[in-house]
Amino acid sequence: MERRELLKMIAAATGMAFVGGEVWAAGLTTPATAGSKSSFSTSDIALLDEIAETILPKTSTPGAKDAGCGAQMAVQITDCYNATEQGWFVDGLKQLRARSQQDYKLDFMQLSKEQRHQLLVKLDAEAKARNAEIYASANDSTNSRKKSSANAGKSVADNTPHYFTLFKQLTLFVFFTSKVGATEVLRYSAIPGKYEGALPYKKGDRAWAT
Repeated sequence: MERRELLKMIAAATGMAFVGGEVWAAGLTTPATAGSKSSFSTSDIALLDEIAETILPKTSTPGAKDAGCGAQMAVQITDCYNATEQGWFVDGLKQLRARSQQDYKLDFMQLSKEQRHQLLVKLDAEAKARNAEIYASANDSTNSRKKSSANAGKSVADNTPHYFTLFKQLTLFVFFTSKVGATEVLRYSAIPGKYEGALPYKKGDRAWAT
C-alpha cells in the first residue's frame, strides 16, 4: 500500500483530509519542529496508547498497543507537525480527560473497555459532524464570496478540526505503517520482488501492505 493511498483511505474514514498530510505524502520531516523537545509526558503517552488501543483493539490480530502506537504518535507529533498542530493534540488530550470526567466522573485511564468504547463512539460522531460543518463552510466560502457580516460571523471559527479526528487519523497511520500493522494485519511482500500479474484471492483475505 502506497503512503498516499493510505492517506486517502484515512481521509475517507474520518471525513477530513489528513492533518499534516503534505508532510506524510512526501515522507519528510517538518524542519521547524524536527528534533524539538516532546510536549508529551509519560502519562500522556500512556493515554495515547489507550486511545489508540480503543480505536484499534487487539482481536485475532494485534492491536495498537502491540505496535507501540502511543510512543510513536508522540514522536510523530513532536517531529512532524508544526507548532499549531502540536497545540491541537496537546489541547485535545486535555479535552478528552475533561470529557471523561464530565460523562463518567472518572479519568479516561480508569474507564472500563466498554466505557472507553462508548465515549470514543460519541466523540467520533461529534468529530464527523464537525468535519461536515468545516467542509460546508469551506464550500460556502468558495461558492459565494459575497456574504453579509452577520453570515460571516457564523462561519466555522478558524476551521480547527475536532481533536478526535486528529487521534483517529494518526492512530491509523502509525499502526498501518508499523512493522506489526504492515506484516501481521496487512500482508507484506518485500519490494523489489518478482512480478506476478495474477494472484489468487478469496473474500476475507488481508489487504496488502506493499
